Amino acid sequence: MTAHVGPRGSAERLVIAATIGPTIHDTHAWRFQPAPGLIEIVADPARFRPRRDPRAREVHLSCGAALTNLRLAAAQLGRQPVFRLLPDPSRPALLATARLSGRHRVCRSERLMYAATLRPFPALPAAGVPPPRTVLTELAEAARLEGAALRFAPQDPATAVLVTGGDSPAQWLRAGQALQRVLLTASIHAVSASFAYAVDGGPPRDRLHHGDVPQVVLRLARRTLPRHRAVHHELERHRDGDGVRQPGHALS
Repeated sequence: MTAHVGPRGSAERLVIAATIGPTIHDTHAWRFQPAPGLIEIVADPARFRPRRDPRAREVHLSCGAALTNLRLAAAQLGRQPVFRLLPDPSRPALLATARLSGRHRVCRSERLMYAATLRPFPALPAAGVPPPRTVLTELAEAARLEGAALRFAPQDPATAVLVTGGDSPAQWLRAGQALQRVLLTASIHAVSASFAYAVDGGPPRDRLHHGDVPQVVLRLARRTLPRHRAVHHELERHRDGDGVRQPGHALS
């Protein structure tokens, strides 16, 4: 049975959470509007710069990131959201709809990622070190879970390319969801990231597989924590494994 978006407080909490995340030139070029039993996410042409984004690709990427935040906020309420991407061909500005459907048991990884949405993404340190391979594996898995892939070059693990299997608006939305999940997973592991939607000139070909379409280039660096925080961070990582995906998937 599909439930309505629910009480006003729940809907407002979802919307607030969804607006925290990567933006286009510090502007959310989409807006939420209520509809019977769901929330619509609609592109707002007045709020993005078509000369810099003529295909509205970055709008879709940014909206996808918001959908990931919305899903995490719904999980904290014990609800499972159902998204429909580009549900109405006659309304190209309608990027997605969100409807709460059924109960959901929040897991530890969802709690950690949701907490990460509530604080700013840390700046990339001037002298950081590449993340360990176990963390890179988890970042690659985060992208895979959202229908994308994260490609690394063995010679430069600090640079990654987020790719999809196509270059359509639906793929841009999925790439945005994957980007946000990767950034939140990185934050949990004390990894800072900078990213660029534009891939001018294209990434090195040795990082791509046949059929890959590059969407976002990321630079990653492990932050150095004070000793007492580092010990606490490791203890948290090795506590009960409820909901935490353990390393074990090979890098793509």
